[in-house]
Amino acid sequence: MPPPPGPAAALGTALLLLLLASESSHTVLLRAREAAQFLRPRQRRAYQVFEEAKQGHLERECVEEVCTKEEAREVFENDPETDYFYPRYQECLKKYGKPEDKNPNFAPCVQNLPDQCTPNPCDKKGTQLCQDLMGNFFCLCKAGWEGRLCNKDVNECGQKNGGCSQVCQNKPGSFQCACHSGFSLAPDGRNCQDVDECADAGTCGDARCKNLPGSYSCLCDKGYMYSSQEKTCQDVDECQQGRCEQTCVNSPGSYTCHCDGRGGLKLSPDMDTCEDILPCVPFTMAKSVKSLYLGRMFSGTPVIRLRFKRLQPTRLLAEFDFRTFDPEGVLFFAGGRSDSTWIVLGLRAGRLELQLRYNGVGRITSSGPVINHGMWQTISVEELERNLVIKVNKDAVMKIAVAGELFQLERGLYHLNLTVGGIPFKEQDLVQPINPRLDGCMRSWNWLNGEDSAIQETVKANTKMQCFSVTERGSFFPGGAFAFYSLNYTRTSLDVGTETTWEVEIVAWIRPATDTGVLLALVGDNHVVPLSVALVDYHSTKKLKKQLVVLAVEDVALALMEIKVCDSQEHVVTVSLRDGEATLEVDGTKGQSEVSAAQLQERLDTLGEHLQGTVLTFVGGLPEVPVTSAPVTAFYRGCMTLEVNQKTLDLDEASYKHSDITSHSCPPVEHATL
Repeated sequence: MPPPPGPAAALGTALLLLLLASESSHTVLLRAREAAQFLRPRQRRAYQVFEEAKQGHLERECVEEVCTKEEAREVFENDPETDYFYPRYQECLKKYGKPEDKNPNFAPCVQNLPDQCTPNPCDKKGTQLCQDLMGNFFCLCKAGWEGRLCNKDVNECGQKNGGCSQVCQNKPGSFQCACHSGFSLAPDGRNCQDVDECADAGTCGDARCKNLPGSYSCLCDKGYMYSSQEKTCQDVDECQQGRCEQTCVNSPGSYTCHCDGRGGLKLSPDMDTCEDILPCVPFTMAKSVKSLYLGRMFSGTPVIRLRFKRLQPTRLLAEFDFRTFDPEGVLFFAGGRSDSTWIVLGLRAGRLELQLRYNGVGRITSSGPVINHGMWQTISVEELERNLVIKVNKDAVMKIAVAGELFQLERGLYHLNLTVGGIPFKEQDLVQPINPRLDGCMRSWNWLNGEDSAIQETVKANTKMQCFSVTERGSFFPGGAFAFYSLNYTRTSLDVGTETTWEVEIVAWIRPATDTGVLLALVGDNHVVPLSVALVDYHSTKKLKKQLVVLAVEDVALALMEIKVCDSQEHVVTVSLRDGEATLEVDGTKGQSEVSAAQLQERLDTLGEHLQGTVLTFVGGLPEVPVTSAPVTAFYRGCMTLEVNQKTLDLDEASYKHSDITSHSCPPVEHATL
């Protein structure tokens, strides 16, 4: 049994334990065999005092003289060290000779052989210290290294990601925690915390910055897209994306789709596609085949021309039922050439007027009640013994003595020309000019004792020559026609010299049949629409379906006002524009402005410039203009009476009126019957 360790061995053991205890938590423990080799056989030479004793013994036995292996065994007192030492000792002898050869390198060669850590076999980078053992050595590795020579890196990231919350980066002998982009390493060196990129005001430039976990987002308003290169919000051109079925107009942050209004289309509820404009209020459009509409020819030319020839002198007899709301126009003409003998029966200020010329002498006579009240009345004109007698409902209202007969002898026959709804010559050849256009209706006519049956057949075959069975006061726009006027909206103020001012005041009494259409618009050069008032069924900026009246200068809406278009009731739309002011009212309620004060003034300045030039006033629709010229280009359908700058617009006085527009009569709304 070996003796118990002495004080030196105990001290060696203590120092070794102290050395091991000084390591970090990553200390590598010795295996049992290596620890035993380290502690027991080498206890006597653990420290310098004992090593010096062994070194002195080695000096005497193997340096000063040549030693055998048995003598070397006595020095080391164990086989492993002896087996390690002796072959190398013999190499020193071969290399440097025997002790008596006095080679100075022999002694250092032998003295260093017992220390197996010289030269150090352990990896310098990964080793904390090299421990000399009995014929062996032990490399004590630094934290992060392993292997016999401490030359193998420990991959700390292989277990639980090295304790890192995000990224573990292995390094030779160590590791480091790192974070993904948008995070920074916390003071504990292991966890990651979000970086608030929005704290830097320049992160997104002009856009809004929204911080996100590990990132951020640059936000723009709808219709804009962020440019990371420019750091700005740039407009998205939705038109390049094919959003609209027909015409698309891009605008900053938005876009608008337009449909062919003149072709009867409007925007669908999705605000991108188009749909038909359909009536929402039915009108009583029935016509009477036994009636004759006098207002069909806007040119003022007659709607009926008759020529009578007789062998014997014949007196004129004309009788018919008549209905109108029109205050002025021609009922019929009878006679010859303009410079011969003739009569013209017409209306002026709602009363019958007779213009006549006999043998070059002209006269005018007017009498009787106001008859433009829309009710049927019977009118007759008869030649009686050199007198003309005019009756209303069988009551004589005029009796005029004449010097001759209307039938004139020519080439052996008596001739008479008779035209209805107009005159066969120019207005200036009348005794007093009159607007020949008359929106009126005849029925039960009798020309010269019924010798005019062909008229009835002609009217029956042509619905445009027929009257509405029932009418009310107003003008009817069928939804595919317009009229226009040449009106002046400027005036020179005498109070301020030659300064020119302008003003536009519009009052429209409307009973619409559809929810979309132009009520009134001004059209200038190059098909520009400086001003428009229209019905529309959507809010363009809010992209919301709603029945509205829109007041616009060019394509910019100045004001909007809701209206119940499809309620079959009459509504009053009032518009007033002058420098610095623009108002829109519907049934007395003021509309909402769609522009700022600065934008309003800029638009009014634009309108004022257009009014200094030539503009035409269109009612009921627009001519061929681009669909983007105004918010609405569709034709108006329904009844309407217009007043512009305190003057009622008479469609008979328009520069042009489509023949399908009735100037003074409108069919009533069709009411459902129980």
